[in-house]
Amino acid sequence: MIPYALISTVRLGVKSLALHKLRSALTMLGIIFGVCSVIAMLAIGEGASYSAQEEIKKLGSRNIIIRSLKPPEDARAQSGGGGGRGGALDYGLTYQDGARLQSTIPGVEQVLPLRIIRENVRFDQNTVACQIIGTLSSYPNIAGVDLVRGRFLVHLDEVQQENVCVLTAGLAERLFPYQDPLQHSVKIDEFYYRVVGLVQERNLPEHRAQSGQMEGEPLDNNVYIPLATSRSRFGEVLIRRTAGSVETEKVELHQITLQMRDTAAVETADPQIKSLLTRFHTKLDYELIVPLQLLRQAERTKRIFNIVLGSIAAISLLVGGIGIMNIMLATVTERTREIGVRRALGARKSDITTQFLVETIVLSIGGGLIGVVVGVVIPFLVSHLTEMKTIVTVWSVVVAFGISGAIGIVFGLYPASAAADLDPIEALRHE
Repeated sequence: MIPYALISTVRLGVKSLALHKLRSALTMLGIIFGVCSVIAMLAIGEGASYSAQEEIKKLGSRNIIIRSLKPPEDARAQSGGGGGRGGALDYGLTYQDGARLQSTIPGVEQVLPLRIIRENVRFDQNTVACQIIGTLSSYPNIAGVDLVRGRFLVHLDEVQQENVCVLTAGLAERLFPYQDPLQHSVKIDEFYYRVVGLVQERNLPEHRAQSGQMEGEPLDNNVYIPLATSRSRFGEVLIRRTAGSVETEKVELHQITLQMRDTAAVETADPQIKSLLTRFHTKLDYELIVPLQLLRQAERTKRIFNIVLGSIAAISLLVGGIGIMNIMLATVTERTREIGVRRALGARKSDITTQFLVETIVLSIGGGLIGVVVGVVIPFLVSHLTEMKTIVTVWSVVVAFGISGAIGIVFGLYPASAAADLDPIEALRHE
């Protein structure tokens, strides 16, 4: 049972706050802003971190991605009219690199080579600038695409160098607004390719860096053809025409993805791959991407980010607590005579302490509850208006509300004890 004296004290404290509604509301603002900023900032940080980690996970935690990279010196030579053999820049990964990695690096389960060519794809009167990706039948399992209709490339397509292709669903809608893509062929360069399947990509931005940005164009403009077919039809030397210039490059493979046995094999393979490639590449014409390491780095960054955001938001709570203490000290001065009357009528020090402590706790908890509501609504509005993902976690709500209650107690103790320590006779004389 709750003692009647405590109930009476709580009522008296609430009544005292109600007598000064505006002042009480303004005092609560610091706590409201502090709690809602903690929840909202952590929700935005959590959402941003989650989105980044999801993008990394799409690359595969068991995958190691090696991409061809144009060396800076080659870029300068090309801009100055130089080049490699036959006037073409010669850099990047080779088919021999893929074979060496497969036979040398322990723990490699599959090797997925990729060639990426910029070319227009035509059907009837429709023309779309696309990325032609030469790859193997294992691409969906390693890189991540979902089959929508038809089939993906098979091993027989590679062996026979078939003129078949698989389109991303978005590209198919643009090329075939009224027809069934699986009943037609598309024209790429001088050859026609029969459409055998449609896919939906799960990691659309992955290949953007391979052959330059395609500004203003949809991300899912990918056409998949057999690797042997791309080598036969387009050759080793690729010609890229840009505004007012022509770039000629000899790149055998734009990317090699290694799927390892497990994450432990990923850790040990990283230095071995670098050592192997360094032996056969005299210049740094490749880059190594290890999604597992990126994921762990993202998790570390997330923790640091949350600590920084939480600390910044906690300052608002601290300011709110100082505001409560300031107002309560002023209240003690205003109500000195009231305190003297209560002490003269038999009230104990503990009763005075409890009364003022109740008032600070009501202010902090009331502000905390309002802050929780506002803090949950703000991330929802941010997601709705900006399409930025936000995640409100239970622990952030509990921590923010718990801190607001603790602030009410900590910052209310001094004013409450100051009120209780007043001399009753001097308090009665106070005007």
